[in-house]
Amino acid sequence: MLVVPGPRYVITGFDGSPNSVAALRRAAEEARRRHARLDVVQVVPASEGLWRWGRAWLRLRDEVARLLPRSQQVTTRLRVARGEPGVELTRLAARAEALVVGARLNSHNGDPFGGDTVPTVLIASPCEVIVCEGDSRHDA
Repeated sequence: MLVVPGPRYVITGFDGSPNSVAALRRAAEEARRRHARLDVVQVVPASEGLWRWGRAWLRLRDEVARLLPRSQQVTTRLRVARGEPGVELTRLAARAEALVVGARLNSHNGDPFGGDTVPTVLIASPCEVIVCEGDSRHDA
């Protein structure tokens, strides 16, 4: 029997925050280093209508193109999912080599993970999880 492995990929969540920008850049580095595809996922609330998917995908495409220079030569796949970010990222990372997420390590409210996403993926992810600190400056 011939076993053909599936594509190698690194996955990251992106919502436009400085934390997700840091995660996107780190995920691109990881994908390049591992010779893997980069999957960038934006999760929209399940309560939102399907019309938001198209807008979210177009915005995601524009932001990723702006933030990742073509010189990085990383194959990228963009995805929009509906639901809770931690749950959806964990589900989509089922065969990933790594899941990269951003966290607010300098959070003003004292919660370094700033919500449910990071704890959820740390507990449930089937692959390696890399947590990145968000950059305090905004990228132009």
